[in-house]
Amino acid sequence: MFIAIEKTVLIMAFLRLISGSIEISAAILMYKLNDIEKALMVNSSLSLIGPMVLILTTTIGLIGISEKLSLVKIVCIFLGVALILIGVKSK
Repeated sequence: MFIAIEKTVLIMAFLRLISGSIEISAAILMYKLNDIEKALMVNSSLSLIGPMVLILTTTIGLIGISEKLSLVKIVCIFLGVALILIGVKSK
């Protein structure tokens, strides 16, 4: 039996799979490098990927349900994502 998967959900899941694969590859690379400075450099480069994937998957999801949400709710969701990123990145 074939179950139809919504295109938007498939794209979001694919982005998360790519993101997870990058994270796992980075962990393996850190292990192979066996050097604290190099591992920190690899880890720092990952700090760009996570927020980008969060913003991209949220945007794709919101586009998928945009006809069901009011403009005010969409703006609130984007503001929430922005606050999460500010809270995580602030010192």
